[in-house]
Amino acid sequence: MTLAPAGRLKIGLTYDLRDDYIAAGFDEEATAEFDRADTIEFLERAIRSRGYQTERIGRLDRLIDAYRSGRRWDLVFNIAEGLHGFGRESVIPALLESWGIPCTFSDPLVLAVSLHKGVAKRIVRDQGIATPDFAVCATPREVAQVSLPFPLFIKPVAEGTSKGVDASSVIRDQASLLAVGRKLIDRFGQPVLVETFLPGREFTVCLLGDGDETEVIGALEVHLLDGADANVYTYRNKEDCEELVRYSAASDAPAQAAMTLARRAWIALGARDAGRVDVRLDPAGKANFIECNPLPGLHPHHSDLPILCGLVGYPYEKLVGRIVESALARVGIAPTES
Repeated sequence: MTLAPAGRLKIGLTYDLRDDYIAAGFDEEATAEFDRADTIEFLERAIRSRGYQTERIGRLDRLIDAYRSGRRWDLVFNIAEGLHGFGRESVIPALLESWGIPCTFSDPLVLAVSLHKGVAKRIVRDQGIATPDFAVCATPREVAQVSLPFPLFIKPVAEGTSKGVDASSVIRDQASLLAVGRKLIDRFGQPVLVETFLPGREFTVCLLGDGDETEVIGALEVHLLDGADANVYTYRNKEDCEELVRYSAASDAPAQAAMTLARRAWIALGARDAGRVDVRLDPAGKANFIECNPLPGLHPHHSDLPILCGLVGYPYEKLVGRIVESALARVGIAPTES
């Protein structure tokens, strides 16, 4: 593709601020996927450092108001998670797509498919990519009918930031399966994913680009410290990662296998620009796909993707710049020269 020349491009920022929703009466768990105010500060500074103009837009209703008032952008850098339903991450990208305004990260279909962990696993499984045996259960009755061997792992089918994942998520008997399944269905108002529990090492693989041009940045390994919830990267462990978790960039043979599998899964799902694929090893040491996050957190010190980039010497500003440039190239716009 021949890129069209561009001057100083204007990039709008769409996001959901945790503080806004807490002020409106939402609790901490409901806002767990939303961004801190300093994330927007870091992100805007990084975008400007690459030579772009920025405009803070904010959440969905503010985007609609801005568009109606006649404001326009060359690109929207979207990190809004949305609030309701399986398509919540897709709403802003779908609106922008209908308006002819390009945005960063994956398209609405990929965002919805990846958010629903059962659908994502079916797609990668159809491509011959290993993933634990699983069942998606919409009711307690369906949970009771699961016939997979113990131990199992259970979580909401469409949440991020390890919401709904705690020490009780590893299931070792039928009574616990029924109790935890019923609790999660009631609490989150959505089906649960029940899958074979894998006891091996856990990696989150960070990727840039799309298709054959997909680049693997590295594999982040999670090491749980004393005081952390054991065996599982729980919501508590993730929220308090500074005290409960140590991260390392892994590059040994199992990590290389995890990176290879993650890249295959990323391409199979059609994800783009940047994101993460979680991989865990089974008892034989074989890498298995767990889930894909095509709309990754971008706090430089608290989110997995920037943490991994920091460990491998990939500056935060360069990461943000690559995301912008990947999105611009898709629509034939040359990046601003910084």
